[in-house]
Amino acid sequence: MFLKRLGPDPHANGAKTAAVHGCPDIWELEDGDFAIIGIDITTLAGSLPPSAGCGPDERMVRVPRKTLVFAKRDIPDQP
Repeated sequence: MFLKRLGPDPHANGAKTAAVHGCPDIWELEDGDFAIIGIDITTLAGSLPPSAGCGPDERMVRVPRKTLVFAKRDIPDQP
């Protein structure tokens, strides 16, 4: 199911993360979708702009900027 990590291992070279137990992380799935591991901020969904929403089967997660920036090189340019 999990094909490859996007960006570096968050704990490479002994690095520490805020959550310490594995997040944040971004993974490409076998079907081409992505799985995001981050801190759950779904409770903030009520503050989203009117054009955005978070359904009952969805979660919002916070991912540090550097995690996404470092993963950028691994994200395909084409769908």
